[in-house]
Amino acid sequence: MSDLFDVRYTAGLARLNLSDAEIAKFQSQLGQVLSYVEALKTVDVEGIEPTAHANQVANVFREDEAKNPPPSDTVMKNAPRSANGLIVVPKVIE
Repeated sequence: MSDLFDVRYTAGLARLNLSDAEIAKFQSQLGQVLSYVEALKTVDVEGIEPTAHANQVANVFREDEAKNPPPSDTVMKNAPRSANGLIVVPKVIE
């Protein structure tokens, strides 16, 4: 019964309303995942450096160079709406 409570509790945290059939299905799946995690605990990882990704990930940054802005008439042509030389945007805060 405590196993079912865990699924119900977790579903409640996620604000999910699960049927009894769904709880039984997810309980089975959760059991399989936990069994797999237990099996991973037996793997010898001594001397292996922790990583966040399977492949090496590196950021590629460009130099931050100051440039002249485009002419205002070009910017205004691309704006969906403009008035008095300003870009009009929809109101987002009441």
